Amino acid sequence: MIELKFNRIRIKRKAYLTVGFFFISCLLANAQRLSLIDSLESVYSAGNYNAQDELNILKELAINHTSNDKKILFSEQLIKKAQKLGSPDYLFSGYLEKGNAFRLRSDLSHALESYFEGARIAEENENNNQLGKVYIAIADVYSIMGNHQNAVKYHQNAIRILRRENDSTSMASALLNAGDELINVNSLDSALKYTTEAEVIFNQLGSKIGQAYSLGNLGMIYAKLGLDLKAEYHMNKAILLLQDLQEYYPIAVYLTYISDIYLEKGEEKLAFNYAMLSLELAQKHGMKKQVSDAYLTLSRIYEHEGNTKEAFKYFKNHITYKDSVNNITSVQQMADLRTDFEVSKKQIEVDLLNQQKKTQQIIVIAAVIALILIGLLAFGLYRRYLFIQKTKQIIEKERNRSDELLLNILPKETANELKLNGKVAAKKFKSVTVLFSDFKSFTQYAEQLSPELLVERVDYYFSQFDQIMEKYGLEKIKTIGDAYMCAGGLPFPGHDHAVKMVLAALEMAQFVKEVKKENPNNQFEVRIGIHTGPVVAGVVGTKKFAYDIWGDTVNIAARMESSSEPGKINISESTYQLIKDTFECEFRGEIEAKNRGMMKMYYVTARKESASTSQAIHRL
Repeated sequence: MIELKFNRIRIKRKAYLTVGFFFISCLLANAQRLSLIDSLESVYSAGNYNAQDELNILKELAINHTSNDKKILFSEQLIKKAQKLGSPDYLFSGYLEKGNAFRLRSDLSHALESYFEGARIAEENENNNQLGKVYIAIADVYSIMGNHQNAVKYHQNAIRILRRENDSTSMASALLNAGDELINVNSLDSALKYTTEAEVIFNQLGSKIGQAYSLGNLGMIYAKLGLDLKAEYHMNKAILLLQDLQEYYPIAVYLTYISDIYLEKGEEKLAFNYAMLSLELAQKHGMKKQVSDAYLTLSRIYEHEGNTKEAFKYFKNHITYKDSVNNITSVQQMADLRTDFEVSKKQIEVDLLNQQKKTQQIIVIAAVIALILIGLLAFGLYRRYLFIQKTKQIIEKERNRSDELLLNILPKETANELKLNGKVAAKKFKSVTVLFSDFKSFTQYAEQLSPELLVERVDYYFSQFDQIMEKYGLEKIKTIGDAYMCAGGLPFPGHDHAVKMVLAALEMAQFVKEVKKENPNNQFEVRIGIHTGPVVAGVVGTKKFAYDIWGDTVNIAARMESSSEPGKINISESTYQLIKDTFECEFRGEIEAKNRGMMKMYYVTARKESASTSQAIHRL
C-alpha cells in the first residue's frame, strides 16, 4: 500500500513537470535530429555516392526530416530517381512518405493521391506487405475526414493482409491504427483489445515509437472510460517518449486530451497550459487538424470560466481551421481519387485477362467489362454526390450553430460588424421609439407560485412578445425580471418605427387580455409605455456582452410605462405626433413624471379605420 501511494504521487508530479520541461526536451532532441539531417543533406549535396546510396539517402531524408515541405521535396526527388532506375520498392517509399508529409500538413486530397499511387505500385508488384502499410495510411486520412466507415474498412483490409504476411511491425501498426479509429466511434472495448495487442507486439520488438503511440492511445481510451489517473499516466509517459523521437502530431493530440482531463477536474489553469502547448506545437508545424482541436478546447475552457467573449473568439478560430481541413473542394478531389483508384484496379485485371484470351473472347469480355466499369463509375459518382451533400450539411450546420449563437445575443447587422472587425462601434440614432412593459403586482403574484411555474409563465408571455417584435421588424433589447424592453428604428434608421411599435404594443396588450380571459386564475395584467427620441446604441461588457441603448429617451420611456395603467398603452407627446393620423388617442393632460416634472401623455385606444399603415408611413 505504501509503494502504491508513492507511485501515484510521482505520476501526478510528472504530469505537472511535463508542462514545464516539454519544450526544453524538444529543443535538445530536435538538435540531435537536426544534426543527423544536416549530415545527410551535406552528403547528398556533395554527390559522392553511387546510385543505390542516393536512393537510400533520399529515403532517409524523406522519412526523418522535421520540415513537411522538405519531406515533400525529398520524396519527389526519390520518386524521380526510383522511376529512372526502375526500383519499385523505392518508388513505393517515395509515394508513401510524400503522402505522410501532406497528411501532417492537413492537405488531405494530395495525401490520398500519393497513397493511392503507392497502392497501385504495390498491387502491380504483388507486394502485400506494402499494400497493407499503405491501406493503414489511407484509413488514417479517411478517419481525419470523419469518414469512419471507409476508415474501418481499410484498417480491416490491412490487418487481414498483414496477418498472412507475418510482418510483426506492420501488423502492430495496423492494430494500433484500427484501435485509434474505434476510439473515434466510441467502440472502446474493441479499441482496448486492438491497442493492447499492438502494445504487446511493439514491446516484444523494442519499438520506441510503437510503444509511445500505444501508451498514448491507451491513455485516450482510459480518459473516455473516466479512468483519469491511468489516462494521465499513459499519455504523459507517451509524450516523454515522443519528445525524443520528435513525433509532434501525436504529442499535440495527447496534450489536448490531458487538457480535457484537467478541465473536467475543474483545474482550468492546467487545462489552459496544456491546450496552449498543443496549439503552439500544431501552429509551429502546420498541423491544421490539431490547431482546430486546440482552439475548440480553449473555447471550452473559457466557456467553463464564464468568459463568453474569448470562448466565442476561439470557437470561431476552430470553425475556420476545421473548414480549411474539410473544405468541399478537397472532399470532391478525394472522392474522385477513390473512384479513379478503383477503376484503375479493375483495368489492371482486364489487361491481364486480355493477354490470356483469344481474339474472339477479348471482344466479348471487353464489352462485359465496359458495362461493369460504367456501373462502377455510376455507383462511384452517386456515392460521391451523397458524400458531398452530407459534408455540406455538416459544414453548414457548424456555421449556422456559431451564427445562431451570435444572433441570439446581438442584432444581425451588429453581429456581422463584430465578425468582420472584431469590435462594434457605438452609434447615435436621431429618432428611435422605445417601449417598456411590466406586469401589475408581479412581486405579490410571484410569491404565490413555485419557481418553476413562475419562470414557465413569464417565458410564455415573453416568447409571444418576441414573436410580435420579429413580426414588425423591431429589436428586443433586454428583459429585467418582469420588465420587457424593445426599440424600433435601429440598427437601421427608418421613418415608420413609431407606427410599428404602437401596432406591436396593441398586439401585446390584446394577447395578455385574451390569456386572462381564457384563464381567470392568471392575474397578469400588462402596462406599456412608449417614447420616441434620440439614443446611443452599442455593445458593452467583456464577458457576457450585450447590445444596449442609452439616453434620456430610455428614461422617459420608462416613466411612460410607470405612469400607465394595467391594459393601457401610455405614449409621450413626441410619439403622439408621429402616430396621431393612424391611431385614436385619448389625451390625459399633463401628468407628473418621476424626476421629469409635468409631461403630456396620451392613451392609445384603437387604430383609425380610415388610415392604413402604408398611408401613415407615406405621410411620415
